[in-house]
Amino acid sequence: MSNAPLMPKATAVWLVENTALSFDQIAAFCKLHPLEVKAVADGEAAQGIKGLDPVLTGQLTREEIQRAEKNPEHRLKLADPKVRVPEAKRRGPRYTPVSRRQDRPNAILWLVRNHPELKDAQIMRLVGTTKSTIAQIRDRTHWNSASLTPLDPVTLGLCSQLELDMEVEKAGKISPEKVLEPAPSLLPVDETTSEDALAGFRSGKPQPDEDELDADAVFAKLKSMTRKPDEDDDDL
Repeated sequence: MSNAPLMPKATAVWLVENTALSFDQIAAFCKLHPLEVKAVADGEAAQGIKGLDPVLTGQLTREEIQRAEKNPEHRLKLADPKVRVPEAKRRGPRYTPVSRRQDRPNAILWLVRNHPELKDAQIMRLVGTTKSTIAQIRDRTHWNSASLTPLDPVTLGLCSQLELDMEVEKAGKISPEKVLEPAPSLLPVDETTSEDALAGFRSGKPQPDEDELDADAVFAKLKSMTRKPDEDDDDL
């Protein structure tokens, strides 16, 4: 990480215009050549650049400037920032400390068994592994498959619970593919071109099914089962 201040030329312009610091001191602080600072002071360089106050930006203190003005040998030091800006996350697999890399296969096995909905890319982000290693553990072709034990990656310190929950939730939002029911197939040609089917098609009447009941036979059977009037019944 560079120790140069933010916008070094603009800072140099401000220091030249507002302090009694030497060219060497300003050049050392702004990471410039003393001749560049002299050119700024002479108006030959940095024309149109507005000075940037390093005190307002928190890069210097008044006391540090006064101390350097009294002692030409003193070199200005950047003030500690009041707010720490987190470094941008690098894209790609997570870095895993060497001491914990041996636990990654166990963590992968745990994720594969307990969260089969996770994609390989998500597992790679969580434990910092490779796609080939995940495939070997899925297929049980890993060189140490017989000794692997599924272990929670959160417990192993390979990822946080929040990161795991976010990946699981993200995987859950992806709806599984719907399995479509097979469409009913057409009837065989011999059934659609039979004489009975053609006759029914010409007449416009549906052909009765083989299991369809005969109405006349049903009524005849019911008539035979009709109970005879009892002797005690009154004659009509």
